[in-house]
Amino acid sequence: MPDATPLAGKTAVVTGTSSGLGLETAVALARGGARVILLGRSPQKTAAAADEIRRRSGSASPEVVLCDLASQAEIRRAAAAIAALTPRLEILINNAGTVNVKRTLTADGIERTFAVNHLAYYLLTRLLLDRIVRGAPARIVNVASHAHYHGTLDLGDPGFSRGYQILRAYARSKLCNVLFTSELARRLAGTGVTVNALHPGDVATNIWNGAPSWTRPIFAVAKRLIMISPERGARRITFLAVSPDVEGRTGLYFEKDQPRAPALLARDAALAAQLWTESARLVHLDP
Repeated sequence: MPDATPLAGKTAVVTGTSSGLGLETAVALARGGARVILLGRSPQKTAAAADEIRRRSGSASPEVVLCDLASQAEIRRAAAAIAALTPRLEILINNAGTVNVKRTLTADGIERTFAVNHLAYYLLTRLLLDRIVRGAPARIVNVASHAHYHGTLDLGDPGFSRGYQILRAYARSKLCNVLFTSELARRLAGTGVTVNALHPGDVATNIWNGAPSWTRPIFAVAKRLIMISPERGARRITFLAVSPDVEGRTGLYFEKDQPRAPALLARDAALAAQLWTESARLVHLDP
């Protein structure tokens, strides 16, 4: 992590900060001198995370904005709250994610994995974009996954009304993260804002607590023997958020701090543009 000087006076928003990658990323950014705004769903867990970040970073900066990212109305309220806190934003980390054993719909009528893992990234980013552009040079980091290599995308049925399966839905949402990154980067060309996606590694977090019960012993063993710590995964996120090594680089997918060619589907510019348009329709914004 670089010294405090590059981040002093900068504001960062991090989603999914109650534990795991989001928490460790927020700790690193606060240590670096950034003002950090935490987005979390649970009042108790997010407040506890803010206290931990203050204790571990020595920073008084963490501020809490509550938001259930499955709800478009709450995302809009959260974006308005952030806008009231700061006129400009230099770093946005879209990190929060979920998995769901059974296909469930949000209050907006959208399959929950697609809603939280993709549409929340899309809607929150678009609602904050004027402040991000105002904060240029600024960076947007979208936490994707190498699972996107297995993803498919049917824009006529993005939420798997037919053939739903937990890993299919997750892989699709992560493919959408990478497609969104490339299209957003194209649209932001010349603004001084960069946007990149990454696979932070196979990280021992709580996201897979929502997997089928029979898989939990497998994940418990994997967390001990195979998966990396949230601290290591967070270092890869903060690398994209602050490192001078990636200054000016945009529209890329990273693994282990290096750009890597994403899945063939993720390189389809026409599909990325179509996803943008469909996402705008689903969140009731102009494309």
